[in-house]
This record gives sequence, C-alpha cells and structure tokens, in this order.
Amino acid sequence: MMRKISVIGAGSWGTALAVLLAKAGHSAVMWSAFEDEIRMINEKREHLHKLPGIFIPEGVLCTGDLEECISDAQVLVMVVPSQITRKIARDISKHIKDGTIIVSCSKGLEEVTGLRMSEVLKQEIPKAQTVVLSGPSHAEEVAKDIPTAVVAASDHIKAAEFIQDVFMTPKFRVYTNSDVVGVELGGALKNVIALCAGISDGLGFGDNTKAALMTRGIAEMSRLGASMGANPQTFAGLTGVGDLIVTCTSMHSRNRRAGILIGQGKTLKEAMDEVKMVVEGVTTTKAAYELANKKGVTMPITFEAYEVLFNGKNAKLAVSDLMMRNKKNEAMELWDK
Repeated sequence: MMRKISVIGAGSWGTALAVLLAKAGHSAVMWSAFEDEIRMINEKREHLHKLPGIFIPEGVLCTGDLEECISDAQVLVMVVPSQITRKIARDISKHIKDGTIIVSCSKGLEEVTGLRMSEVLKQEIPKAQTVVLSGPSHAEEVAKDIPTAVVAASDHIKAAEFIQDVFMTPKFRVYTNSDVVGVELGGALKNVIALCAGISDGLGFGDNTKAALMTRGIAEMSRLGASMGANPQTFAGLTGVGDLIVTCTSMHSRNRRAGILIGQGKTLKEAMDEVKMVVEGVTTTKAAYELANKKGVTMPITFEAYEVLFNGKNAKLAVSDLMMRNKKNEAMELWDK
C-alpha cells in the first residue's frame, strides 16, 4: 500500500531512507533548509556531497517548505541533528494532526537537558505517536540495498508494528521493541565509544585496545541505561552491541573518523571541520557525562572522553589512567554503579 511519507532532513541518512521508502513503493517528500541541496536532489537526482553515486528515484521530491512537506503525510520521519530536533519539532507542531506517527531517527541526547529525542518530540508534539528507528545502519549501505536490520521501538506497540510494515523490505529488516529508553540510549551512547575507538586508532593502538573499549563501553552503556529504566538486555541487541560494532569498526562512521583525527593530534574543532558532517558523539559525550554524574553511575571511558574533548587532556594519558584504575572484578563491575 502506497503512503505519503515526509522525511525531515536531507542529509545522508534522510536521503537513504527516502530512497528506501521510494523503492518500497511509498511517496517520499524530503525537506531541507538549504536551497542548493534542494536543487541538487530535484535536478541531479543525487546528493553529490553526502551520498554520491546513489540515484534518487524520480518520485522523491525535496522542498524547503515544511508545511508543504508534511501536508497529508501519514508518517513523518525526523532525520535532523539531535541539537536542532526541538526547534524543528516546534516549527512543525501546529501542522501535525492528532495520532500522526513520527519516526525519530536521530541518535543523540539533547545537550542542555540530556533528554532523548523521543522525549523532546513528546514535549513539543504531544498529540503525535513517536516511534524510534535505530540500529547498525550506515546510510551508504542502506542506499545500496545491502542487507540491514534495525529496530522500531515505541510505547505504542501498534505504532511500532505499523512502522515495521512501512519500512520492511527484502533488504531492510525491522524488529519491534517496547524498550524505548534502551533503544535510544544504545544509539546515542555508542557514538561516544566510537569516538574513543577512533582516538585509539589515531594513537596507533590495535585490535586488543578496541575490543576492550567496545566491551567495557557496553558495560557503561548498560549501567546508565539501567539507572534510567532501560532493560539491560536491550544493549546486547541490534541497538546496543550491533550499532556499537558497526560504528567502532567502519570508516563510514563519522564519529570514528573524528576520533582518529583527534588521536592523531588535531583539535576537536579541526577534526569536526575535516569530517564536514555532524558528529553526534561530541555533544552526547557532554550530555552522558552530566547524566552519569546526576545518576551516580560510573562511566570511566565516557568521563575520560569528556576530559579529552572539552578539557584538553592528552589522549595517551587518558588511556593510561583508564588502564591503571583501581582493580576490579569484571562480573561484579558489569552492573555495579
């Protein structure tokens, strides 16, 4: 069944999802705030800067008019950077009908409040039903029809099942989950660990180091998640371990690429300028640092990342301090605050 679906955001992930939805038989309308991006998509049928080499089907349109984009849409897909999600949600709230399903695809925490994106959307558009779409899903691979599996999570399981039906294709498998907190935190916090994995690579460390970061990173993510009401088992799934693996090991990952540059000696600003894309892990590090302190949860990797990113701590010293922490029992520390 063809449905009109609005995609708010025309970056790499927004474009990939619009292509996916068009191939699934839906009518996709994208919104962008940038005139050159709109012309590029509508005229060139390709996002030359964010997703080069991917043909955008003729049925996909791009507009700069938010009201036009969301008019009569049955599903609204939010794919804007986490730090502007609230502003965009506020701008579109008056045009949203009761019961509209909004799919949140941004993996981050709001820097000022520490809120998850679904919480921001519920505050700004309370009449909508929110579904979180998350998992190990590089835009470059989804756009090329490389098999991918993700999770649709919502407090309204019927809404999650509806989005499962909308997005499901032979190359894009969608599971459902009711643990919205765990799914969102996994997608956001793995970016912090991916930054650290990149820093490790930039410092010239090896697979052993990255494996330790990823494994201990999952422990940190699970501890914070449990303190916020998430099911710890969620972090063993696609939106935890799955997303962490793909983000820490691939050069598609902007978080890992930024980390590599920092490990090589570049400043945070220099790394961000070179990546030329939003690096969600930076603001998420700050938000996670503050949340962990508020909840009384120990997150040593996240704390050291905060010191490196925002207080200028030497990355090699941060690694040394992590290695020389007080001796621990692994099994006990997994769930101990």
